[in-house]
Amino acid sequence: MIHSMTAFSRYEVKGDWGNAVWEIRSVNQRFLETYFRLPEQLRSIEPILRERFRKQLNRGKVECNLRFNANAATKGNLSLNKELAKQLVDHAGWINEQTLNCKVNPVEIMRWPGVMEAEETDMSVVQAEILAGFDNALKEFIAARASEGANMKALIEQRLDGIVSEADKVKAYMPEVIEWQRNRIKDKFTDANIELDSTRVEQELVLLAQKMDVDEEIDRLFSHVKETKSILKKGGAQGRRLDFMMQEFNREANTLGSKSINADITNSAVELKVLIEQMREQIQNIE
Repeated sequence: MIHSMTAFSRYEVKGDWGNAVWEIRSVNQRFLETYFRLPEQLRSIEPILRERFRKQLNRGKVECNLRFNANAATKGNLSLNKELAKQLVDHAGWINEQTLNCKVNPVEIMRWPGVMEAEETDMSVVQAEILAGFDNALKEFIAARASEGANMKALIEQRLDGIVSEADKVKAYMPEVIEWQRNRIKDKFTDANIELDSTRVEQELVLLAQKMDVDEEIDRLFSHVKETKSILKKGGAQGRRLDFMMQEFNREANTLGSKSINADITNSAVELKVLIEQMREQIQNIE
């Protein structure tokens, strides 16, 4: 299956601890680049996320955001270190005696590091649930890339059929073009009152036909269409191979245009270039 490099997914995880929202988005890029925005208490899972992306994706610039909201109702009870608080009060009393009995604010005592502590939530349980949510977000993300890739595949196949149609037109035009060129040469000889030498005329026509021959270019176009469809059918990370095929298509279309001496063939050569460019634009977003 062909995958697009452009996609987006969003997945929310809920628990007694609160909720977390995953957002994953990506755009086209030559290689795989991953960027993360994680809350500080979950920064340790970044290597795990990076590895899971690496196993599933080949190309693309991927941004992964996590919004984490802890449930205030589930925070642990506060505990008071009474021994430390008593020492601080005793020391504060002594300071008061030395400073004309300035009263010490109890809140300041409570703010002292280590006096008041809250039980910490077991983050290992939270991390496990959040990572499970990430797997779901990643699954939806890959499905979105596959869906967009299927649309691109259909568009490219339409253009390939258009290339076959234009190549068939050029092939059908050629006998008529050669006959038109034959009559054109004879008319020039007649207008110049030059006696026609059938052997010389045939030689000139053979040389001209060789210059005008586009059978090789047409055959190569058909071959490239067949190969491109085979790549699309094979699926997987085929963006680079498809991009190479567009270069080959362009080479044949350019050669065909340079050999054209007929308006119909010129139009077909131009249409081929348009179809190839439309495919190339789609392929830039294929993984």
